[in-house]
Amino acid sequence: MSGALARLLSTSPALHSLLEPLERAARSEAPLLVLGEAGTGRSALARAVHAESRRAAGPLVELDAATLPVSLFESELFGHRPGAFTGADRVQLGRVARAETGTLLLDHVEELPLAVQPKLLRLLAERVYAPLGGVETPADVRFLAVGSDDLPARVEARTFREDLYFRLEVLTFRLPPLRDRRSDVLPLAEALLADLAARFARPRARLSPRARVWLPEHAWPGNLRELRNVLERALLAAAGDEIDPRRPRELGAARVRSLAEAERDAIRAALAEARGHQGRAAALLGISRKGLWEKRKRYGIP
Repeated sequence: MSGALARLLSTSPALHSLLEPLERAARSEAPLLVLGEAGTGRSALARAVHAESRRAAGPLVELDAATLPVSLFESELFGHRPGAFTGADRVQLGRVARAETGTLLLDHVEELPLAVQPKLLRLLAERVYAPLGGVETPADVRFLAVGSDDLPARVEARTFREDLYFRLEVLTFRLPPLRDRRSDVLPLAEALLADLAARFARPRARLSPRARVWLPEHAWPGNLRELRNVLERALLAAAGDEIDPRRPRELGAARVRSLAEAERDAIRAALAEARGHQGRAAALLGISRKGLWEKRKRYGIP
């Protein structure tokens, strides 16, 4: 197998059946929607679709709806012209303009502000949009969207427009959580460990026999994100080449952690519990969404 999609799916035996339909989807110009729990590799899959598409030579521009304040979202997506609002003293290109001839990837699409959804629907349907304070402009952009499994429920609750959902779901793929594809865990762990070993100049790093038994048994509520974090922590803690990524409580060991380590782990646990939802994770931690975003940026937590 060759190509971005084949390389991505080669470490996931349970997903091999998706390769052919995804390759066909990559060749299409239709919108594509990838659903699943946070950490399942949704965004990586969408990026691979772009890399296999006819627009691969064009830009891939991403916008995460969960990280932007509602008040800034429309300007960030569509751009603005001078005088469009207080403080708008120059032209700002939006993500749509920056994605021209390429692909716009909307992450956490379920978090799109309701007020912006009709304008995005028109962009998808008619390929035109208007920057704030500007005139209608044609758009040559393909749309990929990444969302949570509860997107259909949000349509039912009318927090997400039904007509926009139908427009986005022309090509829909669902990535199952890691707990439902146990056969993928070891191949994925080995691929992730190889990547981490190269990054940290530990070329002989390998999983211990006990780890190879434990890894497929763990539930992995944080999916691939949790798996990578656990492997990275184990690699950095290991004195030798044999890596045992089981958590300290499972190894029967304990140590005093710094406040930064405790905060970092608490953020990761909250994101796993909230399945990547920024607002719910922030509520679990007792902080604002902006505060959570700043801490994720500080600690390098995706």
